[in-house]
Amino acid sequence: MAPPRRPSNSGPQIALVFDLNKCMGCQSCSIACKMLWTGEPGEEHQWWCTVNTMPGRGTPRDWEQMGGGYRDGDLVLGQEPTLEEFGGGWSFNKEEVFFGGKGQSVHLEPHTPEGTPPQWGPNWDEDQGGGEFPNAYFFYLPRICNHCTRPACVEACPTGAMYKREQDGIVLRDEDRCSGSRQCMRACPYKKIYFNHARGVSQHCNLCFPRLEQGIAPACARNCPGRLAFVGMLDDEKGPIHRLVYEWEVALPLHGEYGTEPNVFYVPPMSPYKLRGDRSMDMETMRIPPEYLESLFGPRVHGALEKLQSEIEVVKGGGRSELLDTLIVYEWKTLFGPFGEEPAVVDAVREGAR
Repeated sequence: MAPPRRPSNSGPQIALVFDLNKCMGCQSCSIACKMLWTGEPGEEHQWWCTVNTMPGRGTPRDWEQMGGGYRDGDLVLGQEPTLEEFGGGWSFNKEEVFFGGKGQSVHLEPHTPEGTPPQWGPNWDEDQGGGEFPNAYFFYLPRICNHCTRPACVEACPTGAMYKREQDGIVLRDEDRCSGSRQCMRACPYKKIYFNHARGVSQHCNLCFPRLEQGIAPACARNCPGRLAFVGMLDDEKGPIHRLVYEWEVALPLHGEYGTEPNVFYVPPMSPYKLRGDRSMDMETMRIPPEYLESLFGPRVHGALEKLQSEIEVVKGGGRSELLDTLIVYEWKTLFGPFGEEPAVVDAVREGAR
C-alpha cells in the first residue's frame, strides 16, 4: 500500500477525522450546526453538516456524479445543484393538524416553497442502504466542507471572495465580496456549498472558526455523543489526527481522486461477514463490498481495514493496541487537542470581562 501523500502546502492545517465505525446516524452533529449557523432567511435548505446513509444518493441528490474538482491538475467546473436536489426548507401544515379540530384525519405533510410535495431531502433514503436479506448493509457518512488544501472553490471564485486563511487552513468567504456567480458551487466536487437566494450570496461550513479561536471544538464534533469526531492540527505529529492519517494510515479522505486534497478524513467502516443460504457465515466475504468502499476511499482502504482487523486480533490475544485505545476515546478531551475548552466556561469568562 502506497503511503499517504503529504499535503502540498507546508502551512498549519486544522483537520478532522470521523470514525465511521462509531457513527449511529443520530444527527446530533447536523442539528447542532443547523441551530448555530443556518437560521436566517434564505438558509432554510442549508445543512452545512449532513449525515447520509451509504450506499445512498445523498444530498444534494447524486452529488457524486455532479463533477467539479481537478482533472490532470486542471480545474473542472461541474454541475450546480438545484434547490430541489438539495431538498429541505419545507413548510408543514401545523395549524391544520394541531388547531384545525380534525383529529386523526390529518397528519403533518411537508411542502416546498412552491406549495408542492417535496421529491428529495437531506435524509430521503435514510437507512435504506444496499444488499438483500439476509445480507443487507449500510453505514452513516457525516459530511462537512473539507477545507481542502487545494480548494477548487477558491480558484473558481471570480471576485476573490473565497480564501484559505494562512494561520489554520480554514476556507472562508467574504460575503461582502461575493457576487453570487455560484462558480464555487460548480467547482466543489463535494457539493457542500449552498446559495442563499434571499441575500444573493453563496455560503458554506466555516468550521466554527469563532469557536476554534477560543479553543472550542466545532459544534458538529463537540455535540457528537459517539466520540467519533477528532479535531486537531494535521501537522501535530503527536496528535491523534496526524497519527491516524500518516502513522497508522487508517484515516482516509473521501474521493481523494477529485484532486482537492481534503482535510476531513474517515476511518472506514468494518463489516460483518456474509451469511450463506443456510445462515452459516461465509468467512471469506464481507457484507459491505470492498469494491464499494474503494470507490469512496480509494485503494488504500483495504490496507486500512486490514490494519484495524490486525489490531483487534492483537487485543483478542491479550495484547495492547495504541491505535484502538486512540479510537475508543476513553476521555473525550483527547478528541480535540487544543480545542477542548468548555463553551459555557468561555462564555462565563467573556461575560465577566464586560
